Amino acid sequence: SPDGTVIRLPVLADAAGQTFVDIQRLYPAHKICAFDPGFNSTASCRSAITFIDGERGRLTYRGYPIEDLAARGDMADCACLLLRGTLPNKTQRGEFRHLARSHRMVHEHLIRFFNGFNHDAHPMAIMVSVVGALSAFYDDKHMTYENAEQRYITGVRVFAKMATIAAMAYKTAHGQPIVYPRDDLNYAQNFMYMMFALPTRRYALDPTAARCLEVILMLHADHEQNASTSTVRIAGSSQANPFACVAAGVASLWGPAHGGANEAVLEMLEEIGSVENIPSCVKRAKDKSDPFRLMGFGHRLYKNVDPRAALMRNMCHTLLSHLKITDPLLTIAMELEKVALSDEYFISRKLYPNVDFYSGICFRALGIPRNMFTVIFAVGRSLGWISQWCEMASEPVVRISRPRQMYDGELERAFVPIGERTNGGGGGESEGEGGGGDGEGEDREPAVVKRSSFCSEEDDEIVNVLSGEVRMLDVHVANTQQA
Repeated sequence: SPDGTVIRLPVLADAAGQTFVDIQRLYPAHKICAFDPGFNSTASCRSAITFIDGERGRLTYRGYPIEDLAARGDMADCACLLLRGTLPNKTQRGEFRHLARSHRMVHEHLIRFFNGFNHDAHPMAIMVSVVGALSAFYDDKHMTYENAEQRYITGVRVFAKMATIAAMAYKTAHGQPIVYPRDDLNYAQNFMYMMFALPTRRYALDPTAARCLEVILMLHADHEQNASTSTVRIAGSSQANPFACVAAGVASLWGPAHGGANEAVLEMLEEIGSVENIPSCVKRAKDKSDPFRLMGFGHRLYKNVDPRAALMRNMCHTLLSHLKITDPLLTIAMELEKVALSDEYFISRKLYPNVDFYSGICFRALGIPRNMFTVIFAVGRSLGWISQWCEMASEPVVRISRPRQMYDGELERAFVPIGERTNGGGGGESEGEGGGGDGEGEDREPAVVKRSSFCSEEDDEIVNVLSGEVRMLDVHVANTQQA
């Protein structure tokens, strides 16, 4: 401590052997707070849902590798696994599908909400509003944090209704009549049907396209404690209505430093324009004075290949081949990937393509417009949000989240009457430089860190927000307990 006393802090180890220093008693016992902007070195909770091994490029849901789930499972498997903790047997999966089908519809009064938005309203704005409005239809009288079965039903409701609401947001944004779900279609098939079917003609579902969308949703279902998931947990810690918590997650995901990365990849590929321009663009990306950025490379958590990226790449090729689409952007993307992965600059920095590098091209092939990209992300991630909410609510003691702050303002000033105040004096505000934001957006700061005031999950550097002399503190840790 500052007075020379040695502070002994317990060291915890999780199931994967990761080490954590328990600082819960640091402030109560010693009046010292930890300073960790963006919580990059802070574990805010315990969770048994998702694990990322960034060094080995592994992602697991409840211990199952994402590669196995994507290849052999479906959305019902994924939902049961995240919500219940185990893969369902045949009977359980059938029961889950029946339950989910019964909750796909939304109240007719809720549909009136869609009529109140401007024709050019962003679908994510609609999503935030309508998902939040669900809390008025499933209020506190109908749910409780303490009842495990009620939490599960809430999870199924969120899972089932998010695709319906997203499709309705799509229809609203495009001035088309809303299409209701069908019981004879699975989750992804229903989603595509509700988005693209029209009353003037029969809609022919493409099984390959629907399977592609299903895998995309599964790949995005959960990703540890990213910005939106943490937002859901923080909102839930106050015992807010779970639908309001999910709406908060949607709002967080809407931020360009979190969602929207695949859209940025498409914009980058369009800016590159042709394969011949790739060498010059790669050179520009390395130039810190040039604003051009290579999107879709690197991830803060993955120091190896993002396992979702390889799956997305193969699926992208399969989809385009099946649909007989020759997309010039895919040609540019493949050559850019080839050039980047043979360039020492990328290799030394472990800047591998991430999940967003190919997902935008898949969405484009599926006929999904760019303003819906983040909406699709939200539909997939909502399963993780509500699973994390269920896990949090099941804890014996749920502590309301209350981060501390490092105060940089004035300590005390005398109030000045209005007639005695001069311009800029006597109680005026001063503005400091912007801080940093963290997001999962599966691609943000790429090949070169060209920092703005906001940083995303792909930014691996520690931003020094302190000024002046920094006093060092020696803290001794003791390996006293296991997590």
